[in-house]
Amino acid sequence: MAQIRAIRKRMTAVGTIARITKTMQMIATAKFTAALTRAKDSRPYTDAIRNLVGEVSSAAGDYDSPLFSAPQSTGKELVLVITSDRGLCGAYNGNVLRKALQHTRAAKQNNSEVTLETAGKKATTFFKFQKLDARNQLTFGDKPGYEDVARVANRYMDEFSKGEWDKVSVVYMRFESNARQIPEVIQLLPIAADSNEAVDESSTVNYEFSPSAEEILDDLIPRSVITTLFQMFNDAVVSENIMRMIAMKAATENANDLAKDLKRDYNRARQAQITTELTEIISGAAALE
Repeated sequence: MAQIRAIRKRMTAVGTIARITKTMQMIATAKFTAALTRAKDSRPYTDAIRNLVGEVSSAAGDYDSPLFSAPQSTGKELVLVITSDRGLCGAYNGNVLRKALQHTRAAKQNNSEVTLETAGKKATTFFKFQKLDARNQLTFGDKPGYEDVARVANRYMDEFSKGEWDKVSVVYMRFESNARQIPEVIQLLPIAADSNEAVDESSTVNYEFSPSAEEILDDLIPRSVITTLFQMFNDAVVSENIMRMIAMKAATENANDLAKDLKRDYNRARQAQITTELTEIISGAAALE
C-alpha cells in the first residue's frame, strides 16, 4: 500500500510539472513571436544605415571619425555580455557565458585589461561566481527599448572617443534561424574598416551633399553604432525565447513520458496488491474448511 501511495504522489507531482512546463512553453512561444517580429522589423533599418554609411564615407574621400580608431593605446577592452534574467532556457546562457569567458581569457593572454558589463542577471551571477566583478549591471527585460539602448551606446562612444578603451566588444547570441542560434563576439568599437558594405565601383551615381558629407557622417556613424547594438539585443531576446520554448517543449514531453511509466507501475502495483489480497482471502477460506 505504501508503494502505491508513493507512486500516486509522484504521478500528481509529474502532472503538475507537465502543466507548468506546457504553460511556460506557450508563454515563450508568444514572446518569441513578438520578439521575432521586432527583430525582423529593425533589421532592414540597421542594414540600410550601415549601407548608407559605406556609400557616404566612400564619396566623402578622406573623412575620418573618432569612432574609427582609438585615440591612444590603453590596453583596455570593455566587454558587454548579454544574457537573460531568468533560466529554464536550455543552453542559451551557458553558451553565451562560455564564449564570454573564452574571450576574456584570450584577451588577458594578449596582455589586455578587460572590464566587464552585463545585461541580464544570469551573467551578473556567473561572473560573481568566477570572481570577476562587472562594472555595470544592465537590465532591459523582454522588450529592449531603443532609447535605453541608445543611452548605453552613447556612453560607450563617449568613453571610446575619450580614449578610455581600445576596443568595445559585445558577446551575445545571434539569431540565425529557428534551428540555429550562434554565440558570437562582435566588435562594436572601433568601427572596422570592412564593416560597411562595399560600394560598387562600376556605379555611376554621383552624390551632392547638403549639408556636407562630413556633417551627414557625424550623424550617421553614431546612429549606426546604436542600431547595431539595438539589433544585438533584439537577436538575444529572440534566441532566448526560442530556446526556452524548445526546452519547455522537451520538458513537457519528458514529463508526459514519465507519467505514462508511472501509470504503468501504478497499475502493476495495484494488480499485485489485488492478487495478494485475493490469495489471502482464498487461503483464509481454505483454512476454515
